[in-house]
Amino acid sequence: MLAVRDGDLDALGDLFERHHGALFGFLYKLVGERMAAEDLSQIVFQRMLKYRHTYRDTGSFTAWMYHLARRCAADHFRKASAAPKGVEPVELESYADTRPLAADHAATSDDQALLHAALQRLAPEEREVLLLSRLQELSFAEVAEVLECSIGAARVRAHRAMQSLRDQFFQLQQGSTP
Repeated sequence: MLAVRDGDLDALGDLFERHHGALFGFLYKLVGERMAAEDLSQIVFQRMLKYRHTYRDTGSFTAWMYHLARRCAADHFRKASAAPKGVEPVELESYADTRPLAADHAATSDDQALLHAALQRLAPEEREVLLLSRLQELSFAEVAEVLECSIGAARVRAHRAMQSLRDQFFQLQQGSTP
C-alpha cells in the first residue's frame, strides 16, 4: 500500500489479488447478498485508490482495508435503508467416496446451516466483530483499530458476540430437534 500511496498504481493490482477473496468473504457474510458484496468489494478498492494519501504506515494494512469495508457496508445499508438479510446457503465441499458415513456429513451440514442462521440473527455489530476476529482472523489490536475502540473493548465485544452466537445456535438447535 505504501507503493500505491507513493504513486505506483500498478501495485494496487497486487493488493487486489492478495486481499480480494478475504474482503469479499467478509462483506458477503456482513451484507448477506453476493452481488452487493461483489459491488462493495470493488468500491473498497476504488476508495483505496481515491484515499491512498490517507494511508499511514502506523497500523496494519488489513485493519485499514476492513475499516474502509465497514464504511462501504454502512453506506450500502444507509442507502438501502434495510438491515442485513440472511446469507445465501453456502455450497459445502463435495467429498469423494472417502467419507466415513453419510450421517456424519448430514449432521455437519445441519450444524453449518444452524450456525449460519444463528449468525444472521445477531445484531450487525456482533456479527461484524465475530467476522473480523474469528473468520478474518484479525488480531484484537487490528479489530480495535477497525472498530475504533480499545483492545479491551474489542475483546469484550467479541466475547459477548460469541456468547450471543452460542445462545442463538442452541435456540435454533432446540427448535429443530423433534
